[in-house]
Amino acid sequence: MNLRFLGGAREVGRSAVLVNESLLLDYGMRSGTPPGFPVGSVDPEAVVVSHGHLDHAGAVPGLLSGDSRPSIHWTPPTGELARTLARDTLKLHGGSYRCPFTETDLKRVSEVAENHGYRETFTAADHEITFFDAGHIPGSAHVLVDDGETRLLYTGDFHTGTPRNDGSAEDHANERKGSVGGQRLVPPTTARPEADVVICESTYSDVAHEDRAAVEERFVESVRTTLWEGGTVVIPAFAIGRTQELLLVCEEYDIPCYVDGMGKGVTKMLRQYPDFVRDADALQRATSHARFVTGRDGQRERIAEQSTAIVTTSGMLSGGPAMTYIPAISGHPVNKITLTGYQVEGTPGRDLLDTGSAEIDGRRMPVSAQVEQYDFSAHADREGLFGYLDSYRDNRVLVNHGDRCEAFAAELRNGGIDAVAPDLGDTIEV
Repeated sequence: MNLRFLGGAREVGRSAVLVNESLLLDYGMRSGTPPGFPVGSVDPEAVVVSHGHLDHAGAVPGLLSGDSRPSIHWTPPTGELARTLARDTLKLHGGSYRCPFTETDLKRVSEVAENHGYRETFTAADHEITFFDAGHIPGSAHVLVDDGETRLLYTGDFHTGTPRNDGSAEDHANERKGSVGGQRLVPPTTARPEADVVICESTYSDVAHEDRAAVEERFVESVRTTLWEGGTVVIPAFAIGRTQELLLVCEEYDIPCYVDGMGKGVTKMLRQYPDFVRDADALQRATSHARFVTGRDGQRERIAEQSTAIVTTSGMLSGGPAMTYIPAISGHPVNKITLTGYQVEGTPGRDLLDTGSAEIDGRRMPVSAQVEQYDFSAHADREGLFGYLDSYRDNRVLVNHGDRCEAFAAELRNGGIDAVAPDLGDTIEV
């Protein structure tokens, strides 16, 4: 089997791996100004998408910009999410020469896309493909690829949870809700399909996630305190996965909240796929509990003056309705900004954490409001990665999707696993 790493190698963003020059695994983009895309030119027969996040699915419509029409394979939620991201990308970059696709290309996606469920083997570009639940976001998948000689497991992004069940009735109840086994939105992955080679993400290879129940407890106490004091809490969150997770938390603890930005449409859409979430009834309750912002006639400015929680995009303060809410609440120390995801270096969210100020809507803004960060990550942490790969210690492991791929590969080798970290553009025979 021949593997060419076109993106996501020793980096986070623009994931893309070409298998045997015919099958593409993911085709993402890296957000930024300008955005980044996979390297090299490709003309695959088929593309398989692991999940609906920008860094894995964001550039897929660009594969249809020429004469070729590769088939596209994903789970139903991934297909919906990929189209949502593409429409947003067109809105942001459609007039830019950096946008790799057009409205016409996006329309072509529906003509060639095929949906598949978990554990349903199908054929793409003469390879047998099987999806397994990766526990990252609804519809996320590990991708098992079999070319007749080699079985490759592409993990995509995955979450193994942080179980601490001591057997009590309370812990069993919490496990069902998601506060013990990881996320509330989706259960952690349990799939360990047989494979000869594994391409494994390594995003949090040097991080130990705090127990999710403890994170929730601190988050809820902080938000409640601010609301009791009469303040407003702005909760920047990624639209896909994180927004829904936080709405579930707010409903569980009866925290009054609004939801704004792309997360509104994503939340409504995911309710159409009850089999791909952990508790469809809980998601329904969370959707009913939240108030959806229309953004008309100064509504956001009025909401920012209320003692309430506001879950809104963007998660790193790089755009979206957060550009209205943050300036509105930034001047008063009783208010609070709770960052709920990783803040990439160079983003306004990271600047806010490091310096207490951020460039919001083109101007540098000092922030007097309290700023906190919580680890609601949907990725496996260091222990989760080692535990997952322990099932494959007799196989070759190719480390990707991380800021320290080489270091993690070295740690795996020290533990007796045959591991390397391919560089961008590398071709590897396995």
